[in-house]
Amino acid sequence: MFFLTEEHRMMRRMVREFSEKEIAPKSAEIDRTCEFPVDTFRKMGELGLLGIPYPEEWGGAGADYLSYAIAVEEVARVCGSTALSMAAHTTLGCGPIHHFGTDAQKEKFLRPLTSGEMLGAYGLTEPNSGSDAGGMQTRAVRNGTSWVLNGQKAWMTNGGYAGLYTVTALTDPDQKTNGITAFLIEKGHPGVEIGSEYDKLGCRGSNTVEFYVTDCPVEDSMVLGEVNRGFHQFMEILNMGRISIGAMALGLAQAALEQAAKYSLEREQFGRPIGNFQAIRFMLADMATEIEAARLLVYQAAVLKDRGEPFAVQASKAKLFASEAAHRACHKAIQIHGGYGYSKEFPVERYMRDAKLTEIGEGTSEVQRMIIGKSILEEVAKTME
Repeated sequence: MFFLTEEHRMMRRMVREFSEKEIAPKSAEIDRTCEFPVDTFRKMGELGLLGIPYPEEWGGAGADYLSYAIAVEEVARVCGSTALSMAAHTTLGCGPIHHFGTDAQKEKFLRPLTSGEMLGAYGLTEPNSGSDAGGMQTRAVRNGTSWVLNGQKAWMTNGGYAGLYTVTALTDPDQKTNGITAFLIEKGHPGVEIGSEYDKLGCRGSNTVEFYVTDCPVEDSMVLGEVNRGFHQFMEILNMGRISIGAMALGLAQAALEQAAKYSLEREQFGRPIGNFQAIRFMLADMATEIEAARLLVYQAAVLKDRGEPFAVQASKAKLFASEAAHRACHKAIQIHGGYGYSKEFPVERYMRDAKLTEIGEGTSEVQRMIIGKSILEEVAKTME
């Protein structure tokens, strides 16, 4: 990439070397067994990969968001499961505390999170509240100097292994989205129950669970940010998360391209490698071109965030295009592999299952189109005033 610095290239080399040595050998196994790679995350924490975009004063690596996107991309290139849990921890686990927490909350929680001493998880989605955050049913009721939470969260990534949960709840139901507050809850806190782990299509080595709070007491000191500002907080966090999910899609697409190209040179039909056939070369060409376009979109969104410029719409564009480009790349990779692509003998079938998550998590493709379409009409409307 023409605008990458030497620091960005060093980050890519370092993460690629670690990923190929420590993550790749386990990727197929954790997909098969659904076992969360605890040792891998311990090593990632020691290497500083779990707090890349956060200041050194709070235990982070002090790098920019582009460096973080590159790191997620490289991890996803060998394992979608590990990349998903890494992204969820870094953006959803650490991000809310860094952006909205008090210094006391940062001192107590952000340091161990960015260093990898513990993992973070975020409880937003509910069984009946996905894209419609206003349909949230978890309640927080004032009780003297504290709050009492009751409700259920769904699809909590890292929930079974996290040491800290950020949980959203309605504190003023009449205000709907303007009546949501975020709370910090530690592992083992009274009233917290970790439910069943989901048996997922892809990213099977990434822990995803149901989460319950029942008469769960939370002190005022554990309120994250302002009361009734939770919706605006998590919308900001989701915008950042879309960059990391776009980066995850990039890594999976790149892996699919590399595997397909390699196979096309090894597999012979009609007396020559299938890579000699125009049909195969056309598929590889389409994959490579779309991946490069997606990379530019994802990196641009990260650069805009690093510059402090508006990046939300760009993040939606990046996630939308990268996730769907990854789906197409994985589909073509399986097609190039033929029957073998349909089996677990080759990793491309795993890439396709993992890539599907990127079209759903952090806002579906349909939600991204809503955001992008709205921004287009708003810009045009300004010119008509």
